[in-house]
Amino acid sequence: MFCRLKSATVLGVSSSIIDIEVDLKKGLPQQSIVGLPDTAVKEAKERVNAAIRNSGYTFPLGQLTINLAPADIKKEGSIFDLAIAIGALIVSEQVKIKKNVGDYIFLGELALDGYIRPIHGVLAILENAREQGVHGIILPIDNYEEARLIPDMDIYPVRYLTEAVHIIAGTWEFRPADYEREKDLNNVIYTKIEKNNNERGRFSEKHSDDFSDVKGQNYAVRAIEIAISGGHNILMIGSPGSGKTMIALRIPTIIPEMIKEESIETTKIYSIAGLLAAGQGLISSRPFRAPHHTASEVSIIGGGKNPIPGEITLAHNGVLFLDEFTEFKNNIIQSLRQPLETGTVTIARADTRITFPSLFMLVASMNPCPCGYLFDPERVCRCNSFQINKYYMKISGPILDRIDIQVEVKPLKAAQMFENSHSESSSVIKKRVNLTRKVQQERLSKYGINLNAFMSTELVKKYCYIGMEIKEILFTAVKKYKLSARSYNKILKVSRTIADMQCREKISKEDVLEALSFREVENILYNKTPGPKIRQ
Repeated sequence: MFCRLKSATVLGVSSSIIDIEVDLKKGLPQQSIVGLPDTAVKEAKERVNAAIRNSGYTFPLGQLTINLAPADIKKEGSIFDLAIAIGALIVSEQVKIKKNVGDYIFLGELALDGYIRPIHGVLAILENAREQGVHGIILPIDNYEEARLIPDMDIYPVRYLTEAVHIIAGTWEFRPADYEREKDLNNVIYTKIEKNNNERGRFSEKHSDDFSDVKGQNYAVRAIEIAISGGHNILMIGSPGSGKTMIALRIPTIIPEMIKEESIETTKIYSIAGLLAAGQGLISSRPFRAPHHTASEVSIIGGGKNPIPGEITLAHNGVLFLDEFTEFKNNIIQSLRQPLETGTVTIARADTRITFPSLFMLVASMNPCPCGYLFDPERVCRCNSFQINKYYMKISGPILDRIDIQVEVKPLKAAQMFENSHSESSSVIKKRVNLTRKVQQERLSKYGINLNAFMSTELVKKYCYIGMEIKEILFTAVKKYKLSARSYNKILKVSRTIADMQCREKISKEDVLEALSFREVENILYNKTPGPKIRQ
């Protein structure tokens, strides 16, 4: 006997529907899975066997062949367990189906007792299923909160294999769970579920840190506010203990929440990466990723034998904070060029090519030299010119070119440490950031972007108009600092953001001069020669 069901597999940040073909014929007991399965898929035979027996059924005797089609796509993981088990019960005639199983996608990993464990990538699978015209989904109940984010889908959350069997057999009165009608899972007709108040794994929107904790760094805080307002990349350079990390870790307190489309996209990425807690729904807070400098290239950029998203993709629609920037491996720093320029990263392998979204804001911090005291007026730098030049070689011109704002964070003086004055609170700064982003969104949303940092060259020409006086200032700066065309465009983008913060339609001379002040570090790094005079 033969039957065909549907399941799915995740490919990058997308998915593909997989046909599960099950055939049973008389002969000595034998089970085989074909169709380019990995080890986890091959082991499904043992899980399915135990789950069927422990659910009160009999595992079919005879030659059982399971084909996963199309055969040229590598099948990974345990997501096909439920579909294989249902197929085995159908071909062994233990289940008489009243519904067309081809109208459903079956997802879930089976435990040995028949319990259906949650799987990764449900959002990506449901989006593709809806596009393919499949609207019936039978999946683990722990994935329901995530699945209901996709509208116009008939979602059947189940806990055990027996519940999935009753759905297709029509032996119980089932209906798809409808969150808008039922309001919560208590009213799903065929199972009793206690309301889950567990918040573990969610992105907390409450932060104990606040910008009011920062002392004496008004210039750096101003730079951060401009960067967040326009989505600009920023590099902070300063001596150890000057407050670079302290400032960066308070960014989540002022960054605006995501719009619905961004939330769904981010949730889909975290679902694929397996970072959503069981029962967790939509992620509303923007990601803030801060990998350690000892992290591998694969963990940052993404990849592996079967490519998975890295930190730059997990930071999509949010912030990637790289503390001790120059301590990261050189190949990692250079690999940031493509995502910083295009907002995507492409992982190429011999048999596959996957593009991950990586539209993030880079926040980097570093010391000015190996010992950290090159710019410190009160401490002596112990590095020679060779050590300093080697230290800066990691921050190549193309990387620095892609960083819009570069700010020096000066160490606090003793008197400043004991002052009672503080920076503005995060709530006050966040209100201004929200207003500035609203101005940009009204201007740029028709082009598919929301922030000045993502403007194309054509949009820069259209919305960053400057008069002759400002052009002369920029001409002098380009010659003096040897700025590239990319740096020139970034100065205009930052100027546009500064003008938006003041709700000005036109860019003023003061806006451009402030934007130019945030390129001083580039001049210090590449146009000043450190050496013996540092030790004077």
